[in-house]
Amino acid sequence: MKGTYGSQNSDKGHISMRVLITGGAGFVGSHLADRFLLEGFGVVVFDNLITGRVANIEHLFGRDDFHFFKQDVTEYLHYTGTIDAVVHFASPASPIDYLQLPIQTLKVGSLGTHKALGLAKEKGAKFLLASTSEVYGDPQIHPQPESYWGHVNPVGPRGVYDEAKRFAEAMTMAYHRYHQVDTRIVRIFNTYGPRMRPQDGRVVSNFIVQALAQQPLTLYGDGSQTRSFCYVSDLVEGIFRLLTVDASRAKKSVDDESEEDIHWPVNIGNPGEFTVMELAHKILAMTSSRSSIEYHRLPVDDPRVRKPDIRRAEKLLAWQPRITLDEGLKNTIEYFRSL
Repeated sequence: MKGTYGSQNSDKGHISMRVLITGGAGFVGSHLADRFLLEGFGVVVFDNLITGRVANIEHLFGRDDFHFFKQDVTEYLHYTGTIDAVVHFASPASPIDYLQLPIQTLKVGSLGTHKALGLAKEKGAKFLLASTSEVYGDPQIHPQPESYWGHVNPVGPRGVYDEAKRFAEAMTMAYHRYHQVDTRIVRIFNTYGPRMRPQDGRVVSNFIVQALAQQPLTLYGDGSQTRSFCYVSDLVEGIFRLLTVDASRAKKSVDDESEEDIHWPVNIGNPGEFTVMELAHKILAMTSSRSSIEYHRLPVDDPRVRKPDIRRAEKLLAWQPRITLDEGLKNTIEYFRSL
């Protein structure tokens, strides 16, 4: 493996903990890198830059505690230094990406997860999987608790992402049960904030970019479908707590699994629920845009509702989101204005 912007070094120096983030040049992964460095951790990023961007992490280049390697995680993974945690975020994560990259999405969820878990096992490191609310599919239970198994169409166009993440969760739990790897699984609900790609196909970035350009807002369906939007700093806080929570909270025996077990999935998202139409009008007002709304056919298997039950996160992590939608949208709009 070639280190493009760093060299592999087993000397931890003053670093209290070293975290390897796959997909660390992406939207959420790069914010995680910032947070871990702020906490005094060393950070190693593996990213093949298919959807990640060097611009998201270039402010970190030159630091002794940060290293970046252009690396496809579906191939052999190796790092010569000490790794205390592997945080697996590599994957296309927006509809436009995983619909255009279906095979790569399935491979990173299966082969990539397998290889990242293998690296964690080799290093004796914790492993945290970035899963998604998409594992619930078009849910028949609302809001969605972690105990809900989901309503997913495995052969539909969205199935490449949904099933890749469901497989990744199963692989993660298998490594915990059979190899005793200390694993964590976070199910992420719609996240937004600075460093989103302008054309990534997510509803928040789509609406903001279109509103600022005075272009029609593209609304799929009649806008009555609901989503719950979590600002990126709230998500990062929840993930940080999940990775670093006291191990004594976890069950000592894998034969004694229960919903109290920290190894089971944890929803991280904002339970505030809004219709997509409400979001569109809010963004139009906040940008003072004269854009109209243009209606398009609802995509296949698009969820009608989406809202996290966050009681596990509240109990196990003492976590709740803090940023309101208005505050988060203001910051995100300012970011897109600056591009």
